[in-house]
Amino acid sequence: MRKHIVVIGAGIIGLATAYKLLLNQHAKEVTILEKESEIAQHQSSRNSGVLHAGLYYKPGSLKAILATSGIKEMIQFCIENDIKHDVCGKIVVASKESELETLNQLYENGMTNGLTGLKKLDRKEMQIREPFVEGIAALLVPEEGVVNYEEVCTKLRHLIIEMGGVIRTKFNVTKATYNKKWSIESKNDDHITADFVINCAGLYSDKIAKIFGVHSNITIIPFRGHYYRVVGQAQNYVKGLVYPVPDPKFPFLGVHFHKKIDGSTEAGPNAVLAFSREGYKMSTIKFSELYESIFHPGLLKFLMRNKKTVFDELRSGIDKTYFTSRLKSLIPKIEPSDLTVGGSGVRAQAMDQNGNLVNDFVINKSENSLHVINAPSPGATASLAIASYIINQLPE
Repeated sequence: MRKHIVVIGAGIIGLATAYKLLLNQHAKEVTILEKESEIAQHQSSRNSGVLHAGLYYKPGSLKAILATSGIKEMIQFCIENDIKHDVCGKIVVASKESELETLNQLYENGMTNGLTGLKKLDRKEMQIREPFVEGIAALLVPEEGVVNYEEVCTKLRHLIIEMGGVIRTKFNVTKATYNKKWSIESKNDDHITADFVINCAGLYSDKIAKIFGVHSNITIIPFRGHYYRVVGQAQNYVKGLVYPVPDPKFPFLGVHFHKKIDGSTEAGPNAVLAFSREGYKMSTIKFSELYESIFHPGLLKFLMRNKKTVFDELRSGIDKTYFTSRLKSLIPKIEPSDLTVGGSGVRAQAMDQNGNLVNDFVINKSENSLHVINAPSPGATASLAIASYIINQLPE
């Protein structure tokens, strides 16, 4: 048993990892270091709350393996801890003939990944389930649902403290040196030592890895997504989760409708370059981080290869009428007046030097440290399974 393990980042993956370390007695002491004054301030609380079952992910990939086991574990965790959730199911809608091949590929993908209850729906069956949705066919994914991941994080914090774990907030890691133990320093000259370090820093995971001497060929490029709240009678246009057939070239799933656990309905998100790693508004700019993104050798290559998509996503962020036109491919009755500005989130998207978006989870190991470099959606759904995977990677 290690004497002291430090986890950097009190988002859902960091909290889940600390919880599993304590639950299975992998360390005498576990401390979480969090740069904010409170837990779960970024990706973990700024998301759609969807429980993803593993439909989209390449069979055999880490995402596929951990999503399919992770959703079951997350639902069980919610049941055991009285966390409100709803396994309402999802439909993926093909709006035109050209999307049917991708829809069939998703079905085969889901079957290979072990999803249960998948069903191809014709137009009549689709509209029995979602009367306001238009399309020529759909795929039913009954295992998916919604939860408030912030509530999950709050419960994890409670359990961690109950088992003797420590959460130190306002600890912004700036330096780390190794001499038989890790010596970790913070921006405000705070200090802690550790026998082993696990980096779950989300949007800053690549930067934290470099502090610990771990360099990879991928960089986190922040993509902001805006949501709209569906208001008035239009909230009744959706019963569960309604998604379009995604573009297989991108990890983003397209603008969609989803019921939240509080009963409200959201539509979105788009995906545009954020001007800082925590840039939840277009006006939030951190020039040093924007410079890093713009001059990353892969970003220009990505933008040039995907000019139309990039333009469409950008336009969706500033033109509500255009955003609504994208939603109309799913629900023709929706109008701009049915939407009001909702929240936004920033996705920590890893990109390589050639402008390729890294789709799978990336977890790098080094001497006495482990680094979760890339864990975007379904990171929240799979967080408990990711935690177990991380622990299994720890050296003897």
